[in-house]
Amino acid sequence: MQNQHFNRQFKKYDVIIVGSGVSGLYGALNLNKNLRTLMLSKKELTLCNSALAQGGVAAVMDKKDDNYDLHIKDTLIAGGYKNDLENVKILVEQGPTDVKNLLKYGVEFDRKADGSIDLTLEGGHCRHRIAHHKDSTGFEIVKSLIESVKKLENVDILENSHLVAIEKEGDDFYLAVYHGNNYSYYTSKAVIFATGGIGRIYDFTTNSAIATGDGIQFAYNLGAEIKNLSYIQFHPTAFADKKNRECFLVSEAVRGEGAYLLNGNKERFMHKYEPERKELAPRDVVSKCMMAEQKAIGSDEFFLDISYKDPEFVKNRFPMIYSRVLEKGYDMTKEPIPIYPCQHYLMGGIAVNGQGETTVKGLYAAGECAHTGVHGINRLASNSLLEALVFSRLIAEKINETTAPFEGEAVTTHDFRSPEGEKLPTGLRTEIRHIMQKSYFVVPDIEEAKKYFPRVKEIKEQLDSEKYELTPDYTEAKSIATCAYIVLIEII
Repeated sequence: MQNQHFNRQFKKYDVIIVGSGVSGLYGALNLNKNLRTLMLSKKELTLCNSALAQGGVAAVMDKKDDNYDLHIKDTLIAGGYKNDLENVKILVEQGPTDVKNLLKYGVEFDRKADGSIDLTLEGGHCRHRIAHHKDSTGFEIVKSLIESVKKLENVDILENSHLVAIEKEGDDFYLAVYHGNNYSYYTSKAVIFATGGIGRIYDFTTNSAIATGDGIQFAYNLGAEIKNLSYIQFHPTAFADKKNRECFLVSEAVRGEGAYLLNGNKERFMHKYEPERKELAPRDVVSKCMMAEQKAIGSDEFFLDISYKDPEFVKNRFPMIYSRVLEKGYDMTKEPIPIYPCQHYLMGGIAVNGQGETTVKGLYAAGECAHTGVHGINRLASNSLLEALVFSRLIAEKINETTAPFEGEAVTTHDFRSPEGEKLPTGLRTEIRHIMQKSYFVVPDIEEAKKYFPRVKEIKEQLDSEKYELTPDYTEAKSIATCAYIVLIEII
């Protein structure tokens, strides 16, 4: 059953940004002020994966002790040398400028006694190069950038606004947005997807509730290339809590400050697998070592222990983690805390070049939904916020060069599908999450993936029809099904 189309009015913008994390916000701040811009925020502005980032931003800020070559090398080692070297160079060499720019927008980083930025160490890094705001760096950056974007006269912000459909005709994009129980329609020649990751295709993830892969699904259906979507990172130190779908992350920085990983017998074990790097090995390595240790001793219990450090140091350095863990019944200054690997980050995504351009003219992607290739098969700690900053700025610069403000009427008409349709069946998202958790956790289970792929394909094809009502639930279900389908295609 195909949905009917009707002639609708579309409000014109020069640029539409879908997503309000660091990529979307920083991109908006770098656009020319004469470009009329619309920013769509799926929920409230502060609900995004960027705001959950604890560790910080990795950048070569101390050129006496650090240099670009070392940061590039660490990034390549963590990424298994599957990185796009040219984009890694862009990331590392331009990153410090963007980190300094954050200071202009009011971002406060922790400082040393001499006033310089306090740089910490994290797994996979050979130098102290992570600028941080205690253990809530992402929220500090998002909060400051939101305040700056709200001051821009050329940017309109729609919170709690779900993109539910997008079409392209000629050079123009046409978007349907569900906002306030109503539908509104917008058009532009430049669209930036900054929609985050795909964590909600799993039973358990550190991602926020909005991470359903919407931008990737929309880009895929517009004909954009999607690359290496199976490059999924499982963070080794999520708080072990199987009661909640959204798992609280215990930052890489805790190990950077000296925390030990313990097995089910409360014994250190990383030296058996990584005698040199031990707890400071990259995330994918640590997660795989944990799976090996689980098999070796027959226990799936793991712990993170920083209780041997000064309690006041721990509380001051990790106030948010300390309080969250305390709520769960553990005092990390006195005892080890239970942890277990969990889906955390996406290295693949919408294929883009060094300026964030996709294979669809006028469509750009930035942040976790984009595949710049800088991370390879495994993201180096705290390179994510850096990528979000650098490449969203480069997108803005490209748009500034190529996009002139529209002239004439602020509204145009276009035939667009009706949002009405059948109700979405329940349970489809839950079914896919169970399948993905079985098929690909830390290491792909090819037999499970082959077994369940036909069902995922069936759900995707069911949701690809235009018979369903255009609701946020439908969009998210379609996105989850599409992303799971692409991941499984790659691993089988």
